[in-house]
Order: sequence, then structure tokens, then C-alpha cells
Amino acid sequence: MKRDIIEIRWHGRGGQGAITAAKIVAKSAFESGYRGVVMVPTFGTERRGAPVFTSLKISKEKIYDLSPSQSPNMVVVLDHLLLEEADVTSGLQPGGWLVLNTPKTPEAYRYEGIRIAVADVTSIAGEAGLSKGIVNSGIIGTFAKASQLMDIHVLMRNIEDEFSQSKPHENSRAAFMAYQKTVIGGK
Repeated sequence: MKRDIIEIRWHGRGGQGAITAAKIVAKSAFESGYRGVVMVPTFGTERRGAPVFTSLKISKEKIYDLSPSQSPNMVVVLDHLLLEEADVTSGLQPGGWLVLNTPKTPEAYRYEGIRIAVADVTSIAGEAGLSKGIVNSGIIGTFAKASQLMDIHVLMRNIEDEFSQSKPHENSRAAFMAYQKTVIGGK
């Protein structure tokens, strides 16, 4: 990921927190020295369970392009079943990353020229003490392991800030556990 602007598209379902996860990463990117940070949420029908996505662009320099990502370097998917419902990898750059919350191994996915990072974030969230279906903080850990763009501890601190009123330590623990349990494959 050596481009001037790193584009990350986040896919989830309404209520999973894809937009919150992107916001935490955006704040962490800025604190990590990325002076250009642009988040472009797309809400669609805005109902629980409906597919949603958001774009996040980060750069060491100011970003003037405020449009959604059409050709991301990385796609983060909070629910692996979305792969069957939508073309979430559309426009993903060759050599880019597909980051998945899935119980499957990277070998279960066949994407030519794409690197894959997987973790069973749903199970990890339960192990960390979170309620079923809370996957946004955990997927940040898998994102961190794959991207290597910022330190996991910066992300964990911002997760605790974001969730200060609702299980801050459990949320940051989910991210760290997912970071540790992420399996890399592909390409």
C-alpha cells in the first residue's frame, strides 16, 4: 500500500457498525500522522440488516477528492455472507486486501491476485465478552493486522474512547484478539 492515497471500503449490514469502525480507523489514522483523512458514508435504505458501505481515504497529504471509493486498495467485510449478496470486491485493486469476518480459512476464497485476511470476529467478540453480533471493534483488529498502517494500540485506545459508555475494555480486547488470530492468505 504505497500509493499516495489509501482507499478502504467497508461493507456491513445496518446495525453492525461498519461506519463506526471506519470512523475509529479514521481518527486513529489522523493520530498516526495521516493528515488527509476523508470518510464518505453511504447509508442506502438505513434499516437494520440491509447492506451498507462506507469509504475511507487516508493520505500523508491533504485529500481533495471527496467521492466514494471506486477502486479501493482494501475492502473490509463485517459479514462474509455479503460476498454472496453483493459484489463487494468490485474495483478492488490487484494485490489489494480483502479483510473478512468469517469462520472459514483464506483458502476457502478464490480471488486471483488479492490478498486475504480472515478472522472469526463473531466468535472472538463473544470470547471478549461482547454481545452476539457485535463485530465492528473486532474487525478493526483484523484490518490492523492486514494493513499494517497504524499501531494496534492506537486503534485500541480509540475503540475504548468510542465505546467509553458500553464495554470499552471488551471492545478493545475483541480488536486485539482478532489481531492475534487473523490468518493471512491469497495472492
